Order: sequence, then structure tokens, then C-alpha cells
Amino acid sequence: MAQYFEIHPEHPQPRLIRQAAQILREGGLIAVPTECAYALVGLTGDADVLDRIRKIRGVGERHHFTLMCRDLSEIATYARVDNVQYRLLKATTPGPYTFILEATKELPRRVLHPKRKTIGLRVPEHPVVSALLAELGEPLLTSTLMLPDEDVPLTEADDIRARLEKQLDLVIEAGACGLEATTVVDLSSGEPELLREGKGPLAPLGL
Repeated sequence: MAQYFEIHPEHPQPRLIRQAAQILREGGLIAVPTECAYALVGLTGDADVLDRIRKIRGVGERHHFTLMCRDLSEIATYARVDNVQYRLLKATTPGPYTFILEATKELPRRVLHPKRKTIGLRVPEHPVVSALLAELGEPLLTSTLMLPDEDVPLTEADDIRARLEKQLDLVIEAGACGLEATTVVDLSSGEPELLREGKGPLAPLGL
């Protein structure tokens, strides 16, 4: 049975953030609101969490997972970023963008795209997720909470709990959450390539 926390969307209660972080450290899988849509999150090094996300999402090994990072310096630990890419990241983070980049050896191979050895990375702009990342001191492995055969992500905490209560360890409710996923841009092969147009505007990307 999934636990259910009501957390203030602008001033997250430290006690609840600490409890959520502990659930993650114990191998938990959590549904969290972001500035875009709800996301499934767990710790990167936990192989079981990866399998649980794949099962809920109905995706295979070629699905691109994303790391939510605290800031640009953390992104540079887990992905190879040149000067051009860094300037683009600096102009758009934190915000509703996911960037596909070549991963470093800091990441376990199981979370990477099997052929390209790439990973999605983003710096979220949501106080609850930012507080959780700060408490953990490490990135979160994440995927948009969209169920198989559905066209839009789940957006209501009560609905998420009712539908996934036996598959999640915690659902966080923190006010309204959007319907749009992030804008996804592939930076792994030179020129930016738009893979998905979402909430993030294209103008800052030159697209």
C-alpha cells in the first residue's frame, strides 16, 4: 500500500522531505509532481527500481531514462558536456527540458540506452523535487508517469494512488501538476535535435 504525503508546493515541510528521502534510500519507488507532469523516481543504483519503472510504464530496454540532477555541476559528473552544450544547458536549466547526452562511467550500464550509451538529464524547477534532491545529495532516476496505451501523463495524486497503490511506496501530493511532459532535445551527436516538443519553449534552443 503506497503511503501518501501532502507537501506544501512552495515551502516543503523538511520532516516529510526527510521521510520521502528515507523511503528512496530503502529502495522505494515514488510518484512526485514536477513543473511538467508527475514522474516516477527512485535511486539510480537500485536495479529493482529500474525494473519496477519499466513494468509500470510498459517500456523496454531501449527506453531513455532520465536523471534529475540538482544543478549543472552534477550533470557534468554523469554526462560528457562540451562548451557549446554547457552554454545551452546553462540557458535552459533549471526548467522543463530533458537533454540526451553521452553518459560517463559514473552511471551503471543498465540505466543507459543499450546501443548509444546515452542518458537523459534534467534539472527540475519544482520546490518539492529540488528539496528532495538536496536531501538525498544524489540524482534521481526518473520517467514520466504515463501508463501503457494512454496518451497523457497521470496528473492527480488521488488517481495515481488508486491505480498504482500496490506498485508504489509513496505518492506525493503538492497541488496542481501539469499535463505536459518536458521538451526533449538530443545533444549527443552535435547539433541539437528535437525529439519531443513539450512544456519547454523552443526559442532558447534555437529550434
